[in-house]
Amino acid sequence: MRESALIGGTARTSLVFPQGRTVGRVEPSTDIRDFLISRRARVSPEQAGVPDFGYGGKCRVQGLRREEVAMLSGISVEYYTHLERGKATGVSHEVLDAIARTLQLDDAERAHLFDLVRTAATGGPVRRRPSQERVRPAVQRILDAMLTVPAYVRNGRLDILAANQLGKAVYSQVFTQAQAQAPNMARFIFLSPQAPEFFTSWEAIASDAVAILRSEAGRNPYDRRLSDLIGELSTRTDEFRGRWAAHNVKFHRTGTKQLHHPVVGDLTLAYEALELPADHGQRILVYTAEPASPSDDALKLLATWAATTSLEEPHADTTR
Repeated sequence: MRESALIGGTARTSLVFPQGRTVGRVEPSTDIRDFLISRRARVSPEQAGVPDFGYGGKCRVQGLRREEVAMLSGISVEYYTHLERGKATGVSHEVLDAIARTLQLDDAERAHLFDLVRTAATGGPVRRRPSQERVRPAVQRILDAMLTVPAYVRNGRLDILAANQLGKAVYSQVFTQAQAQAPNMARFIFLSPQAPEFFTSWEAIASDAVAILRSEAGRNPYDRRLSDLIGELSTRTDEFRGRWAAHNVKFHRTGTKQLHHPVVGDLTLAYEALELPADHGQRILVYTAEPASPSDDALKLLATWAATTSLEEPHADTTR
């Protein structure tokens, strides 16, 4: 069913499931609970070094119990239970560090927990620098100077804000299908019928995209555009909704992508994400191929194709 709310003079409609959770709305207190439950369910007693006392023949829950997390973290069960229920006021960094160690969180998961607790503790939006949407001319010149490697600038919502010619050529389908909207990698991955063929490892790419959006939602839970994107994808595809419910998060820093380009065929490209400290929320994604490899040859062929083909994207100018 749908509900409408008057926000800032405009009616906002969102889809609500029977259990009362609104799709697209990030709720830090509820997300703390769901995130902690999902993380402790992932850690077995053996992994955490908890003795198996048998529990009197009772069937134990998957993963760690609240009591075990509290014991291993050096806090009371009541304290941990309050935190898992979203009562985050006054929680110290030392306590969060101890819980992160107990639950064996990686860097992205630890940062996400801190973000959720920080926002929930304030009871409202945290004052942050707004994400920079305008790509500065100097950054565009840097992109354009990269003649032999694909590169583009994106924000935390996976909007592509700018690209060089070879970057547009590699992701030509993303730009073409964006139409009136800014190209968005998550929309392409989950809504385009061409995405599973383009991304050779679509399942992994899809999971990574959702994990990146989850991380961004923890940092900026009151970003209206992000909430709208999450709501759109949640209501249009089960593939996104199921992954969103898993509460996985990830830093998108380096790795390898395997693509099947419609013009030059298979590409195996290493990527590096370069932060732009002066432009909050923006990073440059640069892709390279192994020298003298088939992918390197394919990129050179693609560069030639791009130089003779119009790649002007039909989407709105997001730098205005």
